[in-house]
Amino acid sequence: MADIVETRLKVPATAKMGEIIQIKTLAAHPMVSGQAKDKNGKTIPRDIINTFVCTYNGKQVFKMALEPAVSANPFIAFPLRVEQSGTLEFTWTDDNGAVYKDSAQITVT
Repeated sequence: MADIVETRLKVPATAKMGEIIQIKTLAAHPMVSGQAKDKNGKTIPRDIINTFVCTYNGKQVFKMALEPAVSANPFIAFPLRVEQSGTLEFTWTDDNGAVYKDSAQITVT
């Protein structure tokens, strides 16, 4: 399991009602594919972030399944139409059941 996973977000602080904004996220996670071997020839167990979810004021607006071919420190970007001020919550879940969370506020004018 990744001990400490640092998350980064790039979310505009403000936007106009109905505007489509760009959300950018990054999670510093090693993303071990399960195909590599250690110095003794033993397979290193798979440990990847397998699910990413974003909610906007409690409603799921984006979900993504990740596979072993995704590189370490996955960068995820997606558009979002904003209709009201509120909270964006981001959740990354890895193979070992560890859950990493972050959030951002946006003010819609």
